[in-house]
Amino acid sequence: MPPPPLPLDRWAAHPRGRLFTRTWTPPDPAGAPIVLLHDSLGSVELWRDFPAALCAATSRAVVAYDRLGFGRSDVRADRLQRGFVAEEAESFFPALREALGIDRFVLFGHSVGGGMAVECAARSGADCEALVTEAAQAFIEDRTLQGIRVAREQFQDPAQLGRLARWHGDKARWVLEAWTQTWLAPAFADWSLAEVLPRVHCPVLALHGDHDEYGSRRQPETLRALAGGPVRMEILPDTHHVPHRERPARVLAIVADFLAGAGAR
Repeated sequence: MPPPPLPLDRWAAHPRGRLFTRTWTPPDPAGAPIVLLHDSLGSVELWRDFPAALCAATSRAVVAYDRLGFGRSDVRADRLQRGFVAEEAESFFPALREALGIDRFVLFGHSVGGGMAVECAARSGADCEALVTEAAQAFIEDRTLQGIRVAREQFQDPAQLGRLARWHGDKARWVLEAWTQTWLAPAFADWSLAEVLPRVHCPVLALHGDHDEYGSRRQPETLRALAGGPVRMEILPDTHHVPHRERPARVLAIVADFLAGAGAR
């Protein structure tokens, strides 16, 4: 197997601050790039070796970026509002595409990044060739909220917040509160992707762990039921909320197979 490609770090300009991006490009790209959207506590670095492995498995360029307020991207001081999932697709994702010259693409979103990927796909029409959601939430259920409450208690331990600071620096406290305070707010209780999913017409792969602590299998079932295009649902046994870390070989194989047969160029 050839060595993994060396990534290229760049910045995407946005009126509210710079977004940090990293791209892995194979020697002979065989299709549109895959854009990764991270989870509520995530960052480019927290994808670890998955982007390089995904690049090798699919022969596609892979782009990861830190959302504003996360990782190496600029500080975001405001509190996230109810519409922040849609805002990523409306405001920040277009800036990323413009800065990196991305025309057609494949989306891969983890957790809330999956919801953002749905929003991006719905707004992008034929430019989005395929969509992969991993442990995505399509609506709020009791398991989602309980998982966040448990995590909030765990982060009372300063050592836990210190680990988060390894990836987000001085932004760690904002990152944590942006997740817990937003999702647990009463105003967010009826949030869902129900009105957005019918506008997603590209092929969709919905990955979900059978032990996901932030959502039952009703989440991918909702994606399958409401999406406007064909949906392949894969429930991974003995898997929790981070399948690409818990079952990397299986996830890579499923994604590569899906893209090979999805009509994505």
